[in-house]
Amino acid sequence: MTRNFSEWLLTFTDSIANYKYYIDFETVYKNAEKLKVELNILNSLIGSKNIESDFENIIAKYPEVLKCIPILLAVRQSEILVLDKDGNNFIYDFKKMNYTLEQYKTFMRETGLFDLIQNHLVNNLYDYVLGVESGLNSNARKNRGGHLMEDLIENFLIKSGFKKDETYFKEMYLQKIEEKWKLDMSFISNQNQTTKRFDFVVKTDNCIYGIETNFYASSGSKLNETARSYKMLAEESKNVYGFKFVWFTDGYGWYSAKNNLKETFDTMEDIYNINDIKNGIIKEILK
Repeated sequence: MTRNFSEWLLTFTDSIANYKYYIDFETVYKNAEKLKVELNILNSLIGSKNIESDFENIIAKYPEVLKCIPILLAVRQSEILVLDKDGNNFIYDFKKMNYTLEQYKTFMRETGLFDLIQNHLVNNLYDYVLGVESGLNSNARKNRGGHLMEDLIENFLIKSGFKKDETYFKEMYLQKIEEKWKLDMSFISNQNQTTKRFDFVVKTDNCIYGIETNFYASSGSKLNETARSYKMLAEESKNVYGFKFVWFTDGYGWYSAKNNLKETFDTMEDIYNINDIKNGIIKEILK
């Protein structure tokens, strides 16, 4: 089937953000719930008239409360490095106290946490942490975005009847493909001098398919290199009997590198976008 590159490019999409992309509330609730008891203990400090002495009493009785202090500052790690005005370095450990209680009170005072809690700037620290976790989770969108195309492809593989670790496999290296199906992948691995990992490998009765997936929402120099390297990979794959390389890609970022993408499109048989997937290309080609 002859396809027109310009028409194909017009079917590219600008976003693959799913419902979980913006904020993963399940993770937000899970993270906050881990600290719920300790946060509720700290709630007793809200509006305190003698917050430093009350804090001291709480820590003496419930030292585990310390572990929820970092998240109040939107910090995930349990150690916080501080340089004071005199040039002294402090590395506060919030799993196990490594300074005097007075020093931890200094931390609470200087960071503004005592003021936040004492002056009713928050009414409930658990609710406050839910907000903090939501903010931190939104910052993870870039990481989630990197897996969205893989998740989309996997979903369609499953819909097409493939089963994980039976007829499709995630993140499989050339060496594993060679061992599992006795294929000679040296044409791709440069005589075993390079290591290549495919996002997915699909096994049918007739062929082994190595699949790469990516989505580029914005332009960049990486796109040109990706197009060139996948063009070469497609050519090398032709030398491996019983194996085919398939590339699923999409995103408006390709408009800035469309010339390089067209070169790959013109020489590579199995390159598809999301529109092709929606129209059933997976069942059509993976057989």
